[in-house]
Amino acid sequence: MTGERPGPSPRTVLALLAALMLVDFADRQVLVAAFPYLRAEWGLDDATLGALVSAVTLTVGLGALPVAALVDRWSRVRAIALMGTVWSAASAASAVAPGPGALLAARIGVGAGEAGYGPAGGALLATVFPATRRAAVLGVFQAAGPLGTVVGMALGSAVAAQWGWRWAVGLFAVPGLLLALAVLRVRDYPTVRRTRVRGTVAGVLRTRTVVATVTGMVLLLVVASALYTWLPTHLERDLGLVPAAAGGLAAVVVLAGVAGTAGAGVLTDRAARRDPDVRLRTPLLAGLAAAALLVPAFAVVPAGAVQVALVLLGSAAVTAAIGPAAAAIVDVTDPGARATAVSVLVVAQNLLGLTVGPVLAGTLAGAVGLATALALVAGLGVVAAVAFRLAGRTYPGDREAVAGRAPPRDPAPAVGA
Repeated sequence: MTGERPGPSPRTVLALLAALMLVDFADRQVLVAAFPYLRAEWGLDDATLGALVSAVTLTVGLGALPVAALVDRWSRVRAIALMGTVWSAASAASAVAPGPGALLAARIGVGAGEAGYGPAGGALLATVFPATRRAAVLGVFQAAGPLGTVVGMALGSAVAAQWGWRWAVGLFAVPGLLLALAVLRVRDYPTVRRTRVRGTVAGVLRTRTVVATVTGMVLLLVVASALYTWLPTHLERDLGLVPAAAGGLAAVVVLAGVAGTAGAGVLTDRAARRDPDVRLRTPLLAGLAAAALLVPAFAVVPAGAVQVALVLLGSAAVTAAIGPAAAAIVDVTDPGARATAVSVLVVAQNLLGLTVGPVLAGTLAGAVGLATALALVAGLGVVAAVAFRLAGRTYPGDREAVAGRAPPRDPAPAVGA
């Protein structure tokens, strides 16, 4: 008997971290609901409004890698609590900003707090749960992100219409702070990484499976971000829907992506009990399925119910790789560098996938039309499948190399996880 108070159960930890992930993405998206009010009150143009949103994503992308490397050298639990506190305080500051400059500074603070949360949370869950459930757990964790996007937009719009944009922008500050403090009850797991940050990152990038898997995920997120950004506009132009109806249908498409993320993780874990290599076959099939569904949806099928059905299925397919791909990256990474490895994925997703997709589709739309542009971008799913195929070739060897090293200091997953 050590007298140490046991922490929350693994499922409770997953629920807590997923809830904090939901707040993370809701905090990012809620400002979009305030656009009409900011334009009316301060006379901001579209470029400035876009910069307020991009400031968060850019800060997350630039900060994820160094923050996660420090997490691997310090404490995952305390780091998560600190980050949640920082971004919640920045959200509250956004709500009382006296002008555009102060609001921009506050949004940069939101991004700084959120920069390392995804990698730290993923690394903690990879330790709390056994490897046999890794894809499902990380899939559920990642699925909370797009769900938070929908929640932030919906609640933010309702609150802004009723009480004003400041209440909407600060809506998630208190829930974020309470969840961040609750994380301190989670049992901490000491990390083992004592090398320099640069050496840790270099070690992760020397793993061929990581590089190929990250490449595949970036390409799929180019497709997903282009789809989610431009779908409402396509629905307004080609289906003749009013903006509210187009936005509502686009939200349903995003929710289909959430279901695809969570469901693919669960099914992949079940199949991986018999064949671990399925963790990279699922992303491969996801890339092919996304292209097979979305390319004809925008290039062949006329606007209507059939097109919407194909887009719903394509949305579920394009996000199905998220959990298995993240699990594969964790599988081939030393336990003491897991947050760093996941942060490599986060940085690439934010700076390349989520940033490039909307711009690429918009640029192509000016030349060939929006529907054709979305079809062309969706074709990148095939290229992503090739990257996952290359990752699948090196995955068994890289996984066995990690398993064959000396036992890590990270404790084994909790019994009954």
